[in-house]
Amino acid sequence: MLETFRTARGVIRSLRIYYGDRGRKTAMDQLYRHFVQPGDLVFDIGAHVGDRVASFRRLGARVVALEPQPALGCVLGLLYGFDRSVVIKRAAIGRAVGTTSLMINIDNPTISTASTDFMQAAKGAHGWEGQAWTKSVAVPVTTIDALIAEHGVPVFIKIDVEGFEAEALAGLTQSVAALSFEFTTIQRDVALACITRCGALGFDRFNAVLGESQTMVHGDWRGRDDIARWLSELPHSANSGDVYAVRA
Repeated sequence: MLETFRTARGVIRSLRIYYGDRGRKTAMDQLYRHFVQPGDLVFDIGAHVGDRVASFRRLGARVVALEPQPALGCVLGLLYGFDRSVVIKRAAIGRAVGTTSLMINIDNPTISTASTDFMQAAKGAHGWEGQAWTKSVAVPVTTIDALIAEHGVPVFIKIDVEGFEAEALAGLTQSVAALSFEFTTIQRDVALACITRCGALGFDRFNAVLGESQTMVHGDWRGRDDIARWLSELPHSANSGDVYAVRA
């Protein structure tokens, strides 16, 4: 009973944060409009409570939303299960199809993770105090390549999987127009590995958004070395954000 209450409280907290700010919605739509047009296919990997799904749909895109957390999968079903332009897949993402253990932060489900390294990096880190992953569930794992084989090539892929971003990109071997992946300052090595992987996939222009600002940091797109240097020099207090990668 206590776990159910804490899970519900955590989900409600996320819904308030990610759906409660009208100005944030407008800024998000303006950001994604650079990558997404009506009728386009988008992959939302790590969909959480679906605020990005909402933005992609407002822009007229079709969405494949991937979310392994059982409680959040139910929320996505309630919000978007009747939308024929949204496919909800209750699975994690990785470099190979299989299964994995998902460590759930019941009180703060937005940072549930399949990465033990992520949990270790957060332990004792400034700004991450009090976070605890107290439940583990087995979940299926798919790959981006497998999603493409099933649903087609997306124009944009958003990846937000709490320290598992490099594993997600290892499961992509095909050309797409643009993507984003989350980074944290407690795991810069993961983000730098993602930048290297993006380079190997043919992405040669990069930009970034800090936190939930929905605003690009740089006025123009940067090369791979420039964005890696910027990321390495960020203060720890920057905490997190998203790197965007496109082809020239």
